[in-house]
Amino acid sequence: MKLNCLIIDDEPSSQSILKIFCDDVEFLNVISICNNALEAMSVLNKQNHIDLLFLDINMPKLSGLDFYKSLQNRPDVIFTTAYSEYALEDFEVNAIDYLLKPFSFERFLAAANKVLNKKKYKKPIDDAILIKANKVLHKVHPNTILFVEAFGDYVKVHQENSVITTNSTFTNILKLLPNHFVRCHKSFAINLKKMNSLAGNIATVGDKTVPIGQTYKSNFLKSLNP
Repeated sequence: MKLNCLIIDDEPSSQSILKIFCDDVEFLNVISICNNALEAMSVLNKQNHIDLLFLDINMPKLSGLDFYKSLQNRPDVIFTTAYSEYALEDFEVNAIDYLLKPFSFERFLAAANKVLNKKKYKKPIDDAILIKANKVLHKVHPNTILFVEAFGDYVKVHQENSVITTNSTFTNILKLLPNHFVRCHKSFAINLKKMNSLAGNIATVGDKTVPIGQTYKSNFLKSLNP
């Protein structure tokens, strides 16, 4: 398994160290190195398969933390900083780890392995997941879900006879679901076991239709014939 990464840091020396460390880890693949949050946003808008951010907290104009909070579909993140007063428990984000500069390769590898282990873990189809909506926890079996839709600041979980609307992120909902839920569009992921047909850029799932985005179409078609 390869994890596609972005390095986001305004210090060339930190960029260099992170790139060297990533190159020494077989499962990490650096897609780009960004000097600030605006550069990173541009890359994320063009590249739809980023698994992990190595994100500096202290950057000019927009901090790493504020940048990460602004993302609708958040990749996993490992924060880096030279300032020890930061603590992850104060962050309102679900970060994988926090690296205090200067950090060793061993410490870096431990953080990267946390991401790999998380990616490898997949829930079986029969395991119910919990989705919070309107302060109520709903127990949902993935095999009852037709598709998932990002809807502004919310996510709609479409079942055969109902829709659950949650303020969780699209990425976090997808992480709860098994492998046969495949992203087909910036705002949609389909349960392949419920898909009836595909015509052009439209899939039929149950009695609903879901668009297939051009950016996602190639990988989506591959998932139909693994």
